Amino acid sequence: MEMPQIDGRMEGWLYTIRHNRFGLQFSRKRYFVLHDNNLTSFKSVPSDQNEEPDRRASLDCCIRVTDNGRESFHRKILFIFTLYNTSNHLDQLKLGASSPEEAAKWIRSLQDASQKKFPFPDCEFVSHAEKGLVKFNVSRRSRRKNSVDWTNYSSVNVETIAPDVIAPSPWKIFGCQNGLRLFKEAKDWDSRGRHWDDHPAIMAVGVIDGTSEDIFNTLMSLGPLRSEWDFCFYKGSVVEHLDGHTDIVNIQLYSDWLPWLMNRRDVLLRRYWRREEDGTYVILCHSVYHKKCPPTKGYVRACLKSGGYVVTPVNKGKQSLVKHMVAIDWRSWNLYMRPSSERSITIRVVERLAALREMFKAKQGHGFAEFVSGEFMQTKSSLSKINTLPFKKEAKRIDLELVKVEEMEKPSSARNSLMDLNDASDEFFDVPEPNESYEFDSLIENSPFSQGHSQLKLPSPSGIVKKLQDLANNKKGYMDLQEVGMDVNSTFIYGATLQQDPNLTMPCSWSIADPSTFLIRGDNYLNDQQKVKANGTMMQMVGADWISSDKREDDLGGRLGGLVQEFGAKGGPEFFFIVNMQVPGSAMISLALYYMLKTPLEEHPLLHSFVNGDDAYRNSRFKLIPHISKGSWIVKQSVGKKACLVGHALEVRYTRGKNYLELDIDVGSSTVARGVTNLVLGYLNNLVIEMAFLIQANTAEELPELLLGTCRLNYLDVSKSLKER
Repeated sequence: MEMPQIDGRMEGWLYTIRHNRFGLQFSRKRYFVLHDNNLTSFKSVPSDQNEEPDRRASLDCCIRVTDNGRESFHRKILFIFTLYNTSNHLDQLKLGASSPEEAAKWIRSLQDASQKKFPFPDCEFVSHAEKGLVKFNVSRRSRRKNSVDWTNYSSVNVETIAPDVIAPSPWKIFGCQNGLRLFKEAKDWDSRGRHWDDHPAIMAVGVIDGTSEDIFNTLMSLGPLRSEWDFCFYKGSVVEHLDGHTDIVNIQLYSDWLPWLMNRRDVLLRRYWRREEDGTYVILCHSVYHKKCPPTKGYVRACLKSGGYVVTPVNKGKQSLVKHMVAIDWRSWNLYMRPSSERSITIRVVERLAALREMFKAKQGHGFAEFVSGEFMQTKSSLSKINTLPFKKEAKRIDLELVKVEEMEKPSSARNSLMDLNDASDEFFDVPEPNESYEFDSLIENSPFSQGHSQLKLPSPSGIVKKLQDLANNKKGYMDLQEVGMDVNSTFIYGATLQQDPNLTMPCSWSIADPSTFLIRGDNYLNDQQKVKANGTMMQMVGADWISSDKREDDLGGRLGGLVQEFGAKGGPEFFFIVNMQVPGSAMISLALYYMLKTPLEEHPLLHSFVNGDDAYRNSRFKLIPHISKGSWIVKQSVGKKACLVGHALEVRYTRGKNYLELDIDVGSSTVARGVTNLVLGYLNNLVIEMAFLIQANTAEELPELLLGTCRLNYLDVSKSLKER
């Protein structure tokens, strides 16, 4: 079901995701209406314009909406997003949509609505401590105007968004087969006469008559539908669901299409997905090791170096341009298996894109209700996970949860928060689904626990206890095949822990990237929407840190003995801008980039406004343009080349010092960003990463834009990060 958006108004069914008084997670279906910066909810579709809503929310410009991805909640697969108060993260509202398109439209609309009360850039901002993010209360009156039906909504702008980086294509066409263009990843040695490496990256490109959402759901499915187009696929299952955007899947392949005498193959993959603003879906996979899924007897485990799909809407969303890429080591030890034979197998794999195209063509005009994939139900531990996963955070806090429930039952006048939209009575009331009983029967029938049993077998108390103990250990269940350890170091100067290499050859070093690689808004951008090459930077990069620690390392600019404090002690006019990107993991990795402004800050009005502005203003202006100039396809595709408003996607802590401003960016605050970063870390030693930073210009007086600075990071190595005590 699609959503209407007329004059800033949207409405439709969503699911509220909550925990009950026993610590178990549950969902409740509610009808939400978003108009201007007001969000209201009903237990049924309003019958007239003056019907009073059950709950009402008023959003302000400090709101944050995060995309939590794809989750399974009691027989339903939902796409989750969370609204939360930046000044109080316990004050939040988690909602679910029935499709990724619905979730994306709600996320964007909620973000836009939160800015309407104080439109940028002329609003006067207040600090997070002075004003809460969202105030919710039980409404006494509702005036509804021009109610519309979501089924009449059509997407307005689904064409591809142009990249903000100028870079040559890494692909070279080598053939056309079954209506697909076939490419191989271009290498430096192509010009020297060698055209193929041992395990080449091969990509097939074709146009499919289907929406990007339908194709995405089809590609994610590991159920019976997959056998209608994927001739390589025998069976598959989810080994571990890591988060809403990432899981570990095991896929066994048919042997019929493999060469004679070649043993059956399977792959164990870390699968990550995301949706771009233009409706493009990206699915990326690479091989991992998992203790719960060792190699199976009778199968040889192939190693997928990188692979996946990119599904981009074209022709106003009626068709999709699909790219399918595979770079795989088939692990063949037979002498008769030449590299050319392995290459032909890989080409055969990407040709299944033609079968997908033909399936959509054959089913054109028919519904795709069966597209909702069943891999959550095929997981060996899926049913026990449904019953025990909520205890991961709540089992030891049931008493505290009871207190929270009692607080929620207090009159609304005592509390003004996001939690006010969660009525305590919702725990016992839900809107019935038309096919709920059918879905539940399908869940039991498809479950591995149901084979040979007539009833659903519930876990025993001892099993629950064991599961709780396993969750308490909080151990990572898989390991990337490219993972490395970390050395321990102790003494260093902040701002100089990563060495500089102007020659661009030394590993684990930094240098300045060419500004002309990046596109920024020109003088006439407000009229023609065209971007131009940057021709310089406002600030000079003077240092970088590459640090590992067991906690967040904030305010590096304020550390005694560091580069910033050294200049500050001299009393000079220099001003520093520090971008500190913090990556969570077994250890917190901090990549801090130091930029210095030699001229007075007042001579740069936009930068001056940013440095002295409110956090909400800063979040709406600071942009990062990423670019992987050297690296594998999977990493380039995961990072992309599009500018991003960092403060809208991630949590940023701003520290204003006497002669500096530091941005401490928590990469782990977003499920999407965390998935990208984990993938990048696995390939880090083989990457050259370029970035540019700027403050977005929104008015004619602020144009043209000017880059704050650029950087180039050469083959970083986590094992060479310096340990902070």
